[in-house]
Amino acid sequence: MPFEYPEDLRYLDTHEYVRLEGEIATIGITDFAVDQLGDIVFLDLPDIGDAVSKEETFGTIESVKAVEDLNSPVTGTVIERNELLIESPEQLAEDPYGEGWLLKVRVNKSGEIDDALTASEYSIQVEG
Repeated sequence: MPFEYPEDLRYLDTHEYVRLEGEIATIGITDFAVDQLGDIVFLDLPDIGDAVSKEETFGTIESVKAVEDLNSPVTGTVIERNELLIESPEQLAEDPYGEGWLLKVRVNKSGEIDDALTASEYSIQVEG
């Protein structure tokens, strides 16, 4: 099954993605990361009002195989977190780019994502 990397997103080499709409960044993890993790059993996300910093860890995702840090592509304040995924983390695999988002962050500087990878750059990095 080929992996999907929507063109309207930017990507980190640690497999997070960001969709920037105005000053709101939606953060999640890629289709590739979900596949690599396998069955996701636990998600630890920051609370609303918490600050996140670019390239800093904001939470963890746990599967039957591993526990991985989640890294933020932006600096800002958490305005929403996906409570549905905290209750049922396995649903992340069904729609990582839609209903499977993790956080919404009000960003401090929108230009921060300029150095993130494009869909084609990320695809080359993970699939060779």
